[in-house]
Amino acid sequence: MKKQLLLICLFTIYGLVALAQPRSADELLKDLNQTTSANASEKVHLHLDKPYYAVGEDIWFKAYVVNAKTGAPSTISNVLYVELINEKEDLLRQLKLPMISGIAWADFKLSDTLTEGNYRIRAYTQWMRNGKEEFFFDKTIKIGNAWINHIFVNAYHQVTIDGGQRKTSTTIQFTDREGKPFNGNEINYQIMLNKKMGLTGKKTTNNDGKITLDVNYKQQAIDNNSYILAKLTMANKELIEKRIPLIGITGDLDVQFLPEGGTLVENLPTKIGLKSVSNSGLGEPVSGKIFDKNGTELAMFETNKLGFGSFILNPLAGQTYTAKITTKNKVTFEFKLPEAEKTGAVLAVNNLESTVMGVKVYLSNSMLNTGNYHLVAQKNGLVYFIKKIASDRQTISLTVPKNNFPSGVLTLTLFSPELIPINERAVFVNGLHDKIEIDAENLKSSYEARQKVDLTFWATSKQEAVQGSFSVAVTNTTSVKPDLENESNIFTQLLLRSDIKGYVEKPNYYFLNNDKQTLADLDLLLLTQAWRRIDWKKLMAEKQVENRFAPEKSLIISGTVAKGGKPVVNGKITLASLKGMVFAAETVTDKNGRFVFDNIKLNDTLRYVVQARTEKDRKFVKIVLDEVPTLSITPNPNTGDIEVNVNQALSNYLKDSNEYLDNQVKKGLLNKTIQLNEVNVVKKRPTSKQWEELSLPGIIDKVINAKELEKVSTGLSKYLSNAVGRIYKDKDGGVYTLVHSKPIGMVVFIDGFNYTGALDDLDIDVIQSIEILTQSQGYAAGVSPGQGVIVISTKYGMGLSAGRSSYIPGLIKGQLIGYDTARTFYSPKYDVNPSTDPDLRTTVLWEPQVISGPDGKLTLSYFNTDVPGTYRMVIEGIDGSGNLGRKVVTYEVP
Repeated sequence: MKKQLLLICLFTIYGLVALAQPRSADELLKDLNQTTSANASEKVHLHLDKPYYAVGEDIWFKAYVVNAKTGAPSTISNVLYVELINEKEDLLRQLKLPMISGIAWADFKLSDTLTEGNYRIRAYTQWMRNGKEEFFFDKTIKIGNAWINHIFVNAYHQVTIDGGQRKTSTTIQFTDREGKPFNGNEINYQIMLNKKMGLTGKKTTNNDGKITLDVNYKQQAIDNNSYILAKLTMANKELIEKRIPLIGITGDLDVQFLPEGGTLVENLPTKIGLKSVSNSGLGEPVSGKIFDKNGTELAMFETNKLGFGSFILNPLAGQTYTAKITTKNKVTFEFKLPEAEKTGAVLAVNNLESTVMGVKVYLSNSMLNTGNYHLVAQKNGLVYFIKKIASDRQTISLTVPKNNFPSGVLTLTLFSPELIPINERAVFVNGLHDKIEIDAENLKSSYEARQKVDLTFWATSKQEAVQGSFSVAVTNTTSVKPDLENESNIFTQLLLRSDIKGYVEKPNYYFLNNDKQTLADLDLLLLTQAWRRIDWKKLMAEKQVENRFAPEKSLIISGTVAKGGKPVVNGKITLASLKGMVFAAETVTDKNGRFVFDNIKLNDTLRYVVQARTEKDRKFVKIVLDEVPTLSITPNPNTGDIEVNVNQALSNYLKDSNEYLDNQVKKGLLNKTIQLNEVNVVKKRPTSKQWEELSLPGIIDKVINAKELEKVSTGLSKYLSNAVGRIYKDKDGGVYTLVHSKPIGMVVFIDGFNYTGALDDLDIDVIQSIEILTQSQGYAAGVSPGQGVIVISTKYGMGLSAGRSSYIPGLIKGQLIGYDTARTFYSPKYDVNPSTDPDLRTTVLWEPQVISGPDGKLTLSYFNTDVPGTYRMVIEGIDGSGNLGRKVVTYEVP
């Protein structure tokens, strides 16, 4: 049995001698402001049109990106990455979106080739990669597949303990869409534990289509990458694979004990928060008692439904303490509590009142009369409160007003007289002064099917009109049933989850009510899971923060140019497209040999070539393009959101979705993918000419292949002048033709790019072929009528394959991925185009960009579907100051 004791201090006392101590509290706060302003992080929220989906549908979303310090729409980054990831941790698609003032929107089209499962949407900026990935937007969504799915799986795990041995029995049932079991079918299975193959075997389904696997799992091997892979071969030889997550099968319990303020100190009363989590990743309600080493019972506690609780302990010198815990299934566990420090301070906070918070500071005897302490309240580096505290008594009580505090996670830090941080405590403030109120003006309680809905909303803050950007989703709760407590939204993400370490279960539970119980539960969450964004050690040591990733303002192509190991200064750089869009630009290198082409407008993939040369010559310069390393895909952090049986969990929704998708197919608006049997294709390496063919009108005078070039013993210019009539060598190693008796230099293309260097600089060994046109018709860029053209194709496509470096001096090929283009949600207009076709949309309306005017007015207009039910509208948005708004309204369609 795994028994884990984890003491996580929200603050650790660092090696104090090594710190560069500020001379005053004012200097400390000045340093704090400067550092956090220069390195302000970003937060991302995605408003999705609904909580779950089916294959064949679209995931519509709008992104809100804010400056973590100010809360305002971010201007740090202008590019956002949004990714769709499957259960195998494969990146299915990455969207690159341009942002204006932190706003962007787009969608994912869900191919019907996807299997059902727990998918993830991850969103971040490159600037956010300087921090921890656990603070990206990362949401698990269920995607069902009942449209083209042949086999449905229902699995459940049962854990028993026999003679101290834990055994897990997994039953898996295989049925068709109508629920008819696949009986007598052979099932091949593999058990994967942490990406490593464990037990394998075969089973035959019984009359109910079930197989049962009895396994003794090693608990340390079970993680998010553990699953059963079951394979069934259909009558037509089609192989179907089903993945069953191994979630919650060990029966283990993880309990963490966390003293308030970070430290447990002898003879000082301290609140100790505890968090109890089951192997499924969800909070486990428990009860327990605290005993000292003599077996004396000192305290009792009981957690809430999410596994959070607390108790007060006054630790005595020389004593140790044990917690005996009992689960709801009457299983008992025993944990050692952290040992108390002999001296120190305790920071206690009461945050259950709406307008003020009570703060107490307890000091050990050795800390009395040692000078003034300082209590600082800040949010991501922005200080809102500072109080000097005298050390003339052991208990100091303060009342701190919350009127001017912003909504979100606020951190209280207690500094010693030497301005060394000794305690920290995070609290949550849910104010009204920085929220946008959204009120409906003409909403009716009911509308008819297909009726036009015209709505007006007013956005205000502090009773003043608000101009902001909003997104609106309308769904029918008959098929799209909201999970209110587990719902993620603009408040839960930007005010809470982005400042909370680890998985937050049921985040919207903390925003549904404002009663004492909810406030107490929210405070327990902050007591146990809040994290420290400010690294005081680095700040006070005056170390410059080194950020690996720069803010991405636009699409850029950049790099460095060197010659002989030294940077090329004021070198001429030419950028041109190889294929597709016409693109060309020039710049020069700086004192470090760096060049940048920025503000590139691109909605596609650009294949390009960069040419570099020094001020005096073009020989032997080396170009290195900047590359941003790809971001690896970490295991799913949201264990508690993983569903073992996705199709069963979404069964009602999938019926409605299937009906809608089938109707789209009948209209010719959607096609089902035809699955073909697997075919092995042997890839054949393309020729250089196929890799990048340059087509020029004119008559080719001569084609010289690689075999003929092996005979070349002189420079290439001399060889060509001897091998082809009407080509003449000039003194600089170039060649020309005569046009109207005048020498005209020939244009040289290498793998599709206009090469202006000397022919004799080229390495003949890497040339695949040369085509000569002495009299072109001049239709290509940079080619005049009658001008000669030399088309050179290399063996290695600019020498970037097979691990070879650039074979052509001063040339390098690259590829730039452009922005993804947002599509428009289709909403029929029945007053313009009446139709008798059934309207079965599961998302009634998605409008990502609704702007309120100077008067705060928002207007919406759309048509209902044919499906009766309770229609639910969710409006989310932000204004220029970072005030957030959310409104949920409903109406009936009988």
